[in-house]
Amino acid sequence: MASSTQSSSEEQFLCSICLEVFSEPVSTPCGHNFCKRCISQTWDTNESCFCPLCKEVFSIRPQLKTNIFISEMVSQWKLEEERRSKRVSKPGEVQCDVCSEPKLKAVKSCLVCLSSFCESHLQPHLSAPRLKRHQLMEPVDDLEDRMCPTHQRPLELFCGTDKSCVCTMCVPLEHQKHELLSLEEAFEQEKVSLQQTVAENQRLVEQRRLKVQEITAALELSEREAQRETQQMVKVFSDIMESVQRCLDHHTKVMEQSLSKHKERAQALIQQLQQEMCELEKSSTEAQQLSLSTDPLHFLQRCPALPPAGLKDWSSVSFEPQTCEGSAAHALSELEASLSQKFNKVFTQLPPKDQLRRVQQFAVDVTLDPDSAHRNLALSKDLKQVHHTDVRKKLPDSPQRFTYYADVLGKQSFSSGRFYFEVQVKGKTEWTLGVARESVNRKEKITVSSENGFWTIGLRDGEYKALDDPRVPLSPQRPPQKVGVFVDYGAGLVSFYDVDSADLLFSFTNCSFREKLFPYFSPEPNKGGTNSAPLIISAVETK
Repeated sequence: MASSTQSSSEEQFLCSICLEVFSEPVSTPCGHNFCKRCISQTWDTNESCFCPLCKEVFSIRPQLKTNIFISEMVSQWKLEEERRSKRVSKPGEVQCDVCSEPKLKAVKSCLVCLSSFCESHLQPHLSAPRLKRHQLMEPVDDLEDRMCPTHQRPLELFCGTDKSCVCTMCVPLEHQKHELLSLEEAFEQEKVSLQQTVAENQRLVEQRRLKVQEITAALELSEREAQRETQQMVKVFSDIMESVQRCLDHHTKVMEQSLSKHKERAQALIQQLQQEMCELEKSSTEAQQLSLSTDPLHFLQRCPALPPAGLKDWSSVSFEPQTCEGSAAHALSELEASLSQKFNKVFTQLPPKDQLRRVQQFAVDVTLDPDSAHRNLALSKDLKQVHHTDVRKKLPDSPQRFTYYADVLGKQSFSSGRFYFEVQVKGKTEWTLGVARESVNRKEKITVSSENGFWTIGLRDGEYKALDDPRVPLSPQRPPQKVGVFVDYGAGLVSFYDVDSADLLFSFTNCSFREKLFPYFSPEPNKGGTNSAPLIISAVETK
């Protein structure tokens, strides 16, 4: 009996190495059992063969054979667990009140016992003479609500006067002259009344449908107005850019022409000077040769010809460098004058730039949701920090949990209004954060993009990018240490800020949100410790 009790416990069939149910169990000479693959890998990676439990060392590597007894016991246990799991109640089904956890699905409810029973615990009601007289019905959760709280008898009548269900003992005491109906009759009457209510609800629905059409028409008008204004802005800004380019081209050409004339004068003066230098050098050579002459007549006849005649007096000639100071200011002044009229026609006041302190007014308290966290993620006790580890925790694979990517969502969800939170990314070499819709695929490999329900930015392979399809490169002035995330649900806007510099890093615009949004965090793999720093949800400090 003791062995039977042990065989029904999952712990008896767990390998002490992988902590999973035995797969091809084998026994060592010391009598301990392991998965064949687990013990073989353990011995392959160690210099000696020893038992991981009792540490007994084997001089010769034992030949491992499948433990047929344990293998059959594991198979039987798995079969029993599979059969039992099929009978375990699912969410929304009535549970047996007698079963211990896990509770099985009830097949009948007893109005006398006020309890629901599974197939096994119902047997006394089907065999015991005293229990056979009890009134059984299809399983329901609200058994106590079907019994009169005063007389503990089934509610079988409906009082039309008091609009309440009563038992037969209530009638002579409290409902003698009241309108009494059977539950079936009252059901039919109330069903007619309910149909009238449904018709009224449909009328109200139609009323609201017309209001939706009215709002939709107004929205379409707004969109057309916005499109018209956008086209006008494109035209105006194109004109402005063309005006700027024309002004630049004009002043550049004027500058080049002025410099060209200055250059021509300089080259003419230089050429004249070089010519006179040649004549003077030639005269000097002739003078040197003449000085060597011993013929008085020759010397006196040649000497008056030196130096050469017609030399220019250069002491009165000056060539100053051309100054360009003020040219840019002059060009900008002319540009300002030419654009002033364009600006005044279209814009009387530019819209104010969204400042960080403005969105920080919508700060919310965000914490991490452990039920969504990947098994390799470690969360802090206050649920404000998350980092990636190489240890894969044994956690239930719930529908909410990410199983392919090492991601985690915030506990809080948002389906309207605006919200803002900040995350410290200091010390990390890779990270991703933003928001995600509730229905994102948490189990398979997908592209993180707005089309798949993710509005995020991140640092990957040394580059900052908005993770859309295609990716959008970002160029922050400096690596952000803390990132602010702002969402305007109604406007379809998701913006990211460098909290320290207050710079806008990126914005997703014209997003279509139709379901709940959750804060999204991915610390990315730790890369052997180089990316082990955590993502930290920080308190918002308004500057």
